[in-house]
Amino acid sequence: MASAGLSEDDNISDTESDLFESDSDQPSDESDSGVYGKEPCKYYNSGGCKNGGKCTYLHTCKYFLKGSCRYGSRCKLNHSVDTGASSGMDSRDLDQSTSSPKLTDGRYYQWQLHDGKSWKDVENDHIIEAQYSLPHTKSIKIYNTPYGAVSINFNRMRVYGKRLKVRRLDDGNTVWFWYCTLGRKWIKYGDKDSKGNPTAATSSDIEKKFQSNSKSSFTFSIGGETFEIRFPAMQQVGKNKKRRVTRRPLFRQQQAGARAVQAASALQKVSLGSKPQWQFEGDSGAWHEFRHRQKGTSTECSVTSDDIEQRYQLNPRDSMTFKVKGHSYKLDFGAMIQTNLKTQHTHRIRRVLV
Repeated sequence: MASAGLSEDDNISDTESDLFESDSDQPSDESDSGVYGKEPCKYYNSGGCKNGGKCTYLHTCKYFLKGSCRYGSRCKLNHSVDTGASSGMDSRDLDQSTSSPKLTDGRYYQWQLHDGKSWKDVENDHIIEAQYSLPHTKSIKIYNTPYGAVSINFNRMRVYGKRLKVRRLDDGNTVWFWYCTLGRKWIKYGDKDSKGNPTAATSSDIEKKFQSNSKSSFTFSIGGETFEIRFPAMQQVGKNKKRRVTRRPLFRQQQAGARAVQAASALQKVSLGSKPQWQFEGDSGAWHEFRHRQKGTSTECSVTSDDIEQRYQLNPRDSMTFKVKGHSYKLDFGAMIQTNLKTQHTHRIRRVLV
């Protein structure tokens, strides 16, 4: 039985071990021109591409992809990503396509991998879903699958370096939140700003427009200035500033009955373990399980792995405090770190399946 875990790490290790790793996405106001995983065709952008529909690059305005085309709707080049041989439907488009099946068996969501033959359910995919719901997590790495280590990029909804596709199915009732970068933080549209004023645009307004046309944009005004959220580029564009935008679901814990239905599914599964275990990284780099140790010992601890899991199940974005040898620590599930509240020294934590 494979096990899995989570850790926040900007550099994903290639060392084979039985765990998950998630990669935190530090916000930046600069955009990624390769937002769909393919570069724009330089020949198309400079006047014409002789390969036409057979070209493997995007026949799309490169400035549109960057969110900086000054010609807007007057531009003579394509301002969508549905032209060229393979530029239109990547895994993210497939996931949002109306042809993707909806779950009708009580499950809220299901992550799947496609190996060229069939879609396979990922077991225990609530770990993937919980990380996907966090706007700062840009990717996750699944170890010990039938395909080896698999890296899933959440922003592009694609698998790195393997001939695999990934998709997320749901029951059609997912609540989607939209976030924008501000001061190197992800801020949810609709939340109040530092002055206590709600933002002019809400996630529900943006999502409604996105559902009607995912290749269009959403405009709103603040203090007389107009802003545009461009869905293909996932950017908010103002007069003098561009900010990155992301769309993530509200995390929902699967119902117990839905797990039984999932276990009886006829689809082949990618098994990733079953029993959660929480661990922290020591100074030497070794990982240790949270255990309740007797008071007065050198390893005294007030919580167990099961205590942490119980709190995590209530809210995977929450935090909790505990004590070790009289010192107070804070566990931050969103950042996957523990902090000594006196010294502010931090250690990574992770959730593994054994």
